Amino acid sequence: MRLLLIRHGQTPANVRGELATARPGPGLTKLGRKQAQSIPDAVAGEQIAAVYVSPLTRTAETAAPLAASLGLDPQVLEGLEEIEAGDLEDLRDMPSVMVYGRTVFGWAAGDLDVRMPGAIDGNEFFARFDGAIAQIAERHPDATVAIVSHGAAIRVWSGARAANLGADYTANRHLDNTGVVVLTGSPADGWLAETWAGEPVGGLDLIDHTAPDPLGDPIDEVEAEARESEARG
Repeated sequence: MRLLLIRHGQTPANVRGELATARPGPGLTKLGRKQAQSIPDAVAGEQIAAVYVSPLTRTAETAAPLAASLGLDPQVLEGLEEIEAGDLEDLRDMPSVMVYGRTVFGWAAGDLDVRMPGAIDGNEFFARFDGAIAQIAERHPDATVAIVSHGAAIRVWSGARAANLGADYTANRHLDNTGVVVLTGSPADGWLAETWAGEPVGGLDLIDHTAPDPLGDPIDEVEAEARESEARG
């Protein structure tokens, strides 16, 4: 099967640089709604059989234009939600962002027993995301499916599950709002990545370069910013 893993559109938390992962979460900004409206044209060549979203508001709002264009009802599926920030929820300071990033990308590299402060560990994340993907694959084994999910969740899961990516690759690649990662394969046979989008599907004019957006940034850039901040005192 073919998975189109689409990150949701921009939210106010992305603009502020906050670790916002709780339910139901924020909706989209004006730019985020424009990004969502761009998706149907951008994926017009795909034969999409179903659209899935996480339980968070921003994924439903992002998926709505695509689903409407296809005449489909988005299906909410537990397990596709963002990786919980736990005790770091709503924080935006660099040390907190670094703890979050090092934890989740450590999971992609195999350090599954490390726990997010006040939240889950890597075993729990992969159990739920793998479970959601398995449900989708069972329902649509030979189809193309669009899944609107979240930046860290997509990067970490793809890094661990796509044989031709790896944790280092996904930790150090941008995944902007409405960026798409395309995987082919199955839970039984494994996954290969076809494309990794470093820009929104609607084009470069829909990127907000001024937004901190820590869950979309490469981890090495976040670390460099943290070092510069510490040096400034």
